[in-house]
Amino acid sequence: MKITLTPQESEEYFLNAMCNGLGYVQDYGLGLDYEQKDYTEAKEKLTNPCYEDVLMQILRDGNRLTMVDVEGEGDMTRSICLQDIHERVQNTPHEHLMDMVDENDDVVTADVILQSVFFSDIIFG
Repeated sequence: MKITLTPQESEEYFLNAMCNGLGYVQDYGLGLDYEQKDYTEAKEKLTNPCYEDVLMQILRDGNRLTMVDVEGEGDMTRSICLQDIHERVQNTPHEHLMDMVDENDDVVTADVILQSVFFSDIIFG
């Protein structure tokens, strides 16, 4: 079965995954990076945003987010753009994607979505 999401749904689920799971990926020796200039410009466009809202705005502005392999030799470092979210969130394993759709998600759901987008696979955990 193939699940097709709209760009808006993909962005919503990815944003939710960032809110619930960005801290979790640090356990894998990964960290999130972006250009500080992009962050500052994105934040100025929003009213009272949370951190993850600014990250989404960075992507909407045509910039990239990078998951950095801080413990390895960098071979797991990956960058994404907004188009990657539109294409890859829907490729999340069905049971986890349906947990997000049904609002029955948790940190595991968030982790799987983040890995699906950044790595196009579940590498860790």
